[in-house]
Amino acid sequence: VMAYWLLKSEPDVWSIDQQMKAGSKGADWDGVRNYQAANNLKSMKKKDLCLFYHSNIGKEIVGIVEVIKTAFIDPSDKEKRFVAVKVKFKNKLKTPVTLENIKKNKELKDLVLIKQSRLSVMPIDTKSWKIILKMGSIT
Repeated sequence: VMAYWLLKSEPDVWSIDQQMKAGSKGADWDGVRNYQAANNLKSMKKKDLCLFYHSNIGKEIVGIVEVIKTAFIDPSDKEKRFVAVKVKFKNKLKTPVTLENIKKNKELKDLVLIKQSRLSVMPIDTKSWKIILKMGSIT
């Protein structure tokens, strides 16, 4: 069963456009240093889909990436405690879905993005996934 996730990245560090340029070979999703977020990475399976969220600047969901390699030791972690996954670009949302608009949607009130705003990797339930894609003009 495929699962859905949300990955946050600061666009000045790693943006959806950089992810797109990485092409089908994908890129490591690394630098996660929070245990709850790391556990979420460890739960990801190949073919899982993730919303790509630009944090700090923009604060909006801008696209979708697919997990192509499951959790491995994060090469950027000297202590070898944290993991990374590899993701590849799937598509961009026609209309970025802003955090503001997510907060306005009553059906999304239980979203982890709102409840635990600091978490960088989080699960998304199927119903919320569909609502967000509709908001972003991808069906």
